[in-house]
Amino acid sequence: MLEPSHNDELPPIPGKRYFTIGEVSDLCSVKAHVLRYWEQEFPQLSPVKRRGNRRYYQRQDVLTIRQIRSLLYDQGYTIGGAKQKLTSEDSVEDSTQYHQIIHQMIAELEEVLVVLNS
Repeated sequence: MLEPSHNDELPPIPGKRYFTIGEVSDLCSVKAHVLRYWEQEFPQLSPVKRRGNRRYYQRQDVLTIRQIRSLLYDQGYTIGGAKQKLTSEDSVEDSTQYHQIIHQMIAELEEVLVVLNS
């Protein structure tokens, strides 16, 4: 069974360079084993692996994972369909990705406003 849609409830992505698999799991509401599986299925996901095969994801990886999550859980795509959608030319202009970027920018601007007001 697919997980329920929680796209609007996803937390903003902190301004860090690298994220652990646990952090990405929390940021994207996807379990760690699902992230590892998606790495095998989607060539766009390639976290940096360091000591002991520990994964470190970058901001673009988190956005891609959120896009994959939306395609699979919210829009009902299969793994194959989501792969095709991500590799097609129109994936760059996908409204889901724009929505995520705009949502993230708003959250970051709100953080800046809090700092400026204090």
